[in-house]
Amino acid sequence: MTDTEIKKGLAGVVADYTAVSKVNPETNSLLYRGYPVQELAATQPFEAVAYLLWNGELPTDEQLAALRAEERAHRALADNVKAAIDLLPLDAHPMDEVRTAVSVIGASDTTGAGSVLDAAGSPEENLARSVRLYAALPAIVAYGQRRRRGEELVAPRDDLDYAANFLWMTFGEESHEVVVDAFNRSMILYAEHSFNASTFTARVITSTLSDLYSAVVGAIGALKGPLHGGANEAVLHIFNEIGSAENVTAWLDEALGAKRKIMGFGHRVYKRGDSRVPTMHQALLTLIEHYDRPDVLALYEALEGEFVARKGIYPNLDYPSGPAYDLIGFDILTFTPLFIASRVTGWTAHIMEQTASNALIRPLSAYNGPDERHVEGYVPDEAALAAAQRAEEAAD
Repeated sequence: MTDTEIKKGLAGVVADYTAVSKVNPETNSLLYRGYPVQELAATQPFEAVAYLLWNGELPTDEQLAALRAEERAHRALADNVKAAIDLLPLDAHPMDEVRTAVSVIGASDTTGAGSVLDAAGSPEENLARSVRLYAALPAIVAYGQRRRRGEELVAPRDDLDYAANFLWMTFGEESHEVVVDAFNRSMILYAEHSFNASTFTARVITSTLSDLYSAVVGAIGALKGPLHGGANEAVLHIFNEIGSAENVTAWLDEALGAKRKIMGFGHRVYKRGDSRVPTMHQALLTLIEHYDRPDVLALYEALEGEFVARKGIYPNLDYPSGPAYDLIGFDILTFTPLFIASRVTGWTAHIMEQTASNALIRPLSAYNGPDERHVEGYVPDEAALAAAQRAEEAAD
């Protein structure tokens, strides 16, 4: 053992600089390139926020039009990607579908292929790859839900913006503007959050000069873990388990007595509550009114009020987004893939930032295993030892 201070989970460790996002402790606001996310969610389409994350500034009308044209040109589900998804069992987790689909897209992109030494790609290539992944993911996620329901693929429409088209491809019908707006806001709120587990995974992979697709696949693997990306799924399971507002007290007594972790509450970064919650909560309220579901609001408020009163721990973004996605009509298993479709913008922004100012991420560890010991009967090779000694002397 050593006297080295161990930061489990890298808690409190500052690993690098980033200009992509930060949490401003003075205002408790999540900032994307300096803009409070609640302002972006209230005023911008998701395409504009994607542009901001990749380029550092909000787009002009001409720049937004150009991005939309490029995104719409890559919306359709490629035949080889659909074929790969169809090979997977219907009971495979949708996260595995998305991970596989991104791998196929990456393997099909032969730009700059030929040597692993060129895998990282140029800034122009990586921006183009980022846009193509962003454009392709709605079709992948939507088709995953539809095939599990026994429904056919729905082709994209180029007369709808990103959020409206995503819903169209999922449900095969145009969604009400209230639903589109709530969904657009959720995509913006989930798009980026500094050095979270999946983003850091992407940056570690990128630091080896691997390619953008490999970094995104690794990030998807990190996001699949319930301590990171599965919380909005867990919130809906909790709601379904409780059933109604009248059951909250008894359910919470039993859950806390069993020391269960109540997903949807608490966050490592926020000490005064998740700054994204008020915006998503307001979006949820519009959906509750649109679908006439006061029972959802009653359960939501009862659980939040009682849990905060007992534990002093406030909701995070997953708490309002889970019931919002359920009201829209997404299957619970689709919730975390929706997270991917949003967060791919933040991931790829970080991948490009890491590539532009790279250093291999290789932390140290403190060894706490047995002291040096030797295999019984081992006889050292004297010639090899002598050669090693000569090499060491030559190096000096």
